[in-house]
Amino acid sequence: MLALALGLLWFGGMPFLIGVVILGGIVFFEFGKLVDGFAKTIIGRLCWKGFGLLYVSAAVWALWDLRQNHGEGVDGFTTALSVMAIVWAVDIFAYFTGRAIGGPKIWPAISPSKTWSGLLGGIVGASLVFGITFVTTGDGLFALYMVPFFVLVGTMVAVIAQSGDFFESWMKRRAGVKDSGKLIPGHGGVFDRVDGLLPVVIAAALILNLLRNAAAG
Repeated sequence: MLALALGLLWFGGMPFLIGVVILGGIVFFEFGKLVDGFAKTIIGRLCWKGFGLLYVSAAVWALWDLRQNHGEGVDGFTTALSVMAIVWAVDIFAYFTGRAIGGPKIWPAISPSKTWSGLLGGIVGASLVFGITFVTTGDGLFALYMVPFFVLVGTMVAVIAQSGDFFESWMKRRAGVKDSGKLIPGHGGVFDRVDGLLPVVIAAALILNLLRNAAAG
């Protein structure tokens, strides 16, 4: 699945758009199944699914925008992949740091495995990966004064990604299920795998568009 995602991301254009739309459709379907598990009224289900449609559609647009509108060819690939890699770093560093250090939970009633040490590890991972991509895709220069900027961006990404994770965990708790689906054996549903990515790509696309418009103006 990772190879397929990276292949579509590399090609861009229509293949990437089709892949992202299909992925978004699966996520929305799983979102709707969770809603059906806790929303008790028709109006409640319609409102929640309407929000889910906007949320997932915004993420689909954001991924497409990051790939197609923030650099041509390889540059657009690098932009989108960099954002995704930073989110992956949050998940990986948070998991191993939380397992190694443990400590107080952030919100045990919703996600018993999430710890403050894990969040700190996620911030470190995101800051490192952002710093590496910033330097390697820019002019290649590095100075110590850049470190606070890397940490600031890493903290923002880690907090936003963890918020997306908590949001899906809250939905699953209310629906009384462990996973959003069974499409990926041993890993649950697609929503389980992209819960932290969705809000991050939306925020990244919005910020990059604001910066680009400000520079153009």
